Amino acid sequence: MNKLSGLYAITDANLQPADELVERVYSAIEGGARLIQYRDKSADAGLRLRQANALADLCRQHGVPLIINDDVELTAECGAQGVHLGRDDAEPLTARRLLGDNAIIGVSCYNSLRRALRAAEQGADYVAFGRFFTSRTKPAAVQADVALIQAARQRLGLPIAAIGGITRYNAAPLISAGVSMLAVVQGVFAAPDIRRAAAAYAALFQPSTGEHIQRAR
Repeated sequence: MNKLSGLYAITDANLQPADELVERVYSAIEGGARLIQYRDKSADAGLRLRQANALADLCRQHGVPLIINDDVELTAECGAQGVHLGRDDAEPLTARRLLGDNAIIGVSCYNSLRRALRAAEQGADYVAFGRFFTSRTKPAAVQADVALIQAARQRLGLPIAAIGGITRYNAAPLISAGVSMLAVVQGVFAAPDIRRAAAAYAALFQPSTGEHIQRAR
């Protein structure tokens, strides 16, 4: 899926008041975010459904896939285009049965190529590795490295997302190694100018930037 590339902006309920979420996601889309993930671990199911519905409407209007973190049922209820599954969530096969053939299913694989291979066998559309750098969102997350991306590129035919402390200044080696998406939380939604921050990440995937990255290898 060629739409699984570029900046993958992930929301965090701790970074804004609830009533500012849609506006801030819109700014990220304006800046060039190619995918949005709604991530909210709160127990307020009503709020999560309202926000997911609003984001699903926004993303449909702008042709940007909305991915729901962890929650297959919420994905189906709000009409989002996909779900992202972690270690303790449903298996990709289960999510596929519930969401249908056209759903985008992503799987967190941390620093495990074996988990990524299993996700691919079960029909995942992309896999995510990380963290790669110090992360304020998940400071205790396991460490991944560029060699893992290179190995995954050789063994998998799926788009790869990288996550964890990624900035516009440290992302080039990840893209050069074969990452299709940069999954970013703080770097976008904690920025004083979300649109501008998103644009800086999006620019890393432009052809001229790619040529620069190749020359730097």
